Amino acid sequence: MAESRIVVYGAMAGNVAIAVTKFIVAGITGSSAMLSEAIHSSVDTGNSVLLLVGLKRSQRAPDAEHPFGYGKELYFWSLIVAVLIFGVGGGISAYEGVLHMLHPEPMSDPFWNYVVLGSAAVFEGISFSIALHALWKEKGSKPLWKALHASKDPSTFTVLAEDSAALAGLLIAAVGVFASHYFDMPVLDGAASVAIGILLAGVAMLLIYESRSLLVGEGVDRDMARAIQKMALEDEAVASAAQPLTMYFGPDEILLTLDVRFKRGTSGSDVAAAVDRIERNIRVRFEAVKRIYIEAKPIAAAAHDAPA
Repeated sequence: MAESRIVVYGAMAGNVAIAVTKFIVAGITGSSAMLSEAIHSSVDTGNSVLLLVGLKRSQRAPDAEHPFGYGKELYFWSLIVAVLIFGVGGGISAYEGVLHMLHPEPMSDPFWNYVVLGSAAVFEGISFSIALHALWKEKGSKPLWKALHASKDPSTFTVLAEDSAALAGLLIAAVGVFASHYFDMPVLDGAASVAIGILLAGVAMLLIYESRSLLVGEGVDRDMARAIQKMALEDEAVASAAQPLTMYFGPDEILLTLDVRFKRGTSGSDVAAAVDRIERNIRVRFEAVKRIYIEAKPIAAAAHDAPA
């Protein structure tokens, strides 16, 4: 979680400075695309605060009402962040762009727009590299895209997605400012603002999809599930094991339940010893599996049986 906080703090620090500067320059030059970028940075700043709230609340200790803890708080707040990106960031940017296209106003000297866009690209690039470094450390041998999808830490993949959208948005804004001034067509600046809104809405939909999946009870991937099942089957006392049932309660907390059928004639003490061995081996290999429940009973569905 410490790594996650560094990622979020880095993003928030950059967005505060960028948002203030963009608002000032948007007011001076009258650029719609620059105003959209200022709104974008403001939303990103608020999102970082919400992610920090989620990180803090997710670490509360279990209690009577929440015996499995509050790990899913982080997924809830990441969903709120995604909705804000869609509604506030994307919606207002597109709305501002449409207004500018309907009532175009000539842009004054765009020099300061370029200065701010260049500075913002540097700050966003630093924030992006911090988030990318955090993801790179946990991705292992997986391709980057698969690692991003497989990551269960929304504070990292949300910042990475936001910064990717921010860098793309800066490029769109720069093109819009240049085209508007070069061709003396203020409507192009508004079109760039609409494009930024559509970009933010697309990124938000991706984040909503990922957050929703985790919030409603996403389990581990197939490879990990098969590895856990295989570890159970390799125990000398086990006859068969069902497909494990899993659920993420946080980036580093997985609940695992497993139905196991032991070989005929296995004594009660041997069953207890085998359960201890299986749990210990699973925890050694997969540290995120914090809670394991092994049900020592016949498997109901033969289709779920696995050969010993």
